[in-house]
Amino acid sequence: MTLCVSEPATKVGTVTVTRAPAVEDLEAHRRELTGYCYRMLGSGSDADDAVQETMLRAWRAAEGFEGRSSVRSWLYRIATNVCLDMHRGRTRRATPMDLGPASPPREEFLGPLRHDVPWVGPVPDSWLVPESADPAQMIAARESIRLAFVTALQHLPPRQRAVLILCEVLRWQASEAAELLETSVAAVNSALQRARATLAQVPENGRGRPLDAEESELVEQWVSAFERYDMDRLATLLRVDAVMTMPPFAMWLRGAADITSFMVEPGPSACRGSLLVPTAANGCPAFGHYKPDPAGGFAPWSLQVLEISGGGIAAYHAFLDTPRLFPLFGLPSHLP
Repeated sequence: MTLCVSEPATKVGTVTVTRAPAVEDLEAHRRELTGYCYRMLGSGSDADDAVQETMLRAWRAAEGFEGRSSVRSWLYRIATNVCLDMHRGRTRRATPMDLGPASPPREEFLGPLRHDVPWVGPVPDSWLVPESADPAQMIAARESIRLAFVTALQHLPPRQRAVLILCEVLRWQASEAAELLETSVAAVNSALQRARATLAQVPENGRGRPLDAEESELVEQWVSAFERYDMDRLATLLRVDAVMTMPPFAMWLRGAADITSFMVEPGPSACRGSLLVPTAANGCPAFGHYKPDPAGGFAPWSLQVLEISGGGIAAYHAFLDTPRLFPLFGLPSHLP
């Protein structure tokens, strides 16, 4: 797992405010705090809740702010404590691949909806990627929110996760992270070393940079083939070792042949004649997938997130919790 990620940020502690922070002082940091909390928690809705709680705690404590650190580092301390509080007593977020081996491409292996599993979830790029960033900063920001990286972070204990995000993604000095976490520089360096060793064992997947011309064409061909439900064409766009997941089902598939076989299982598929509405999630191309509604128009079915590498689609994730996800992504609840 390559850790060549950094998020655009001002130097921690270079600007201090001696007065009580105003609302605009707090809100100026909302987007980067959302990115931090998302990487910590692995869920867009949890990240939003964590930032809301961070802002509430900060506002309540604003009169006691003494300016001994920047507002930014003060907010990160609060956000870290909020995320650590949310982790207590929780099972770490998972993907279907964490729960068992790939399944044969038959409906009988689908199993029940697993709402008991806390799944790693997608997040809109618009929540996290700075609008004013230069191209290099945009690439770095997308790299650090891709699903593979966020999933890998969930394998770390929460404090190790915080250290790695602060030092590797946000580029804080070990001394700054130690101050925030109220520990020693030696403890931070030790946690960082252990976190790096853990992530080095996690397979890397997906891309965090903008698509090049060939990849953009690949995505356009995916949309065309999917809307025509042309399995032969889709099979040529998927890598032979591609993965398909469908949270909250635990079932997952590996291989272009198995994926396209399952997509017409048991047949005729209710997804034939679907429409895809473009969006962006986790630095990857994504689509609101609407299938034909027997009552008329098109009904939400899934949020598709495509991970591209090696000239093909390496992963096709279909997140089925549309009542929660579509409003987050600004996608319509129905298409005419």
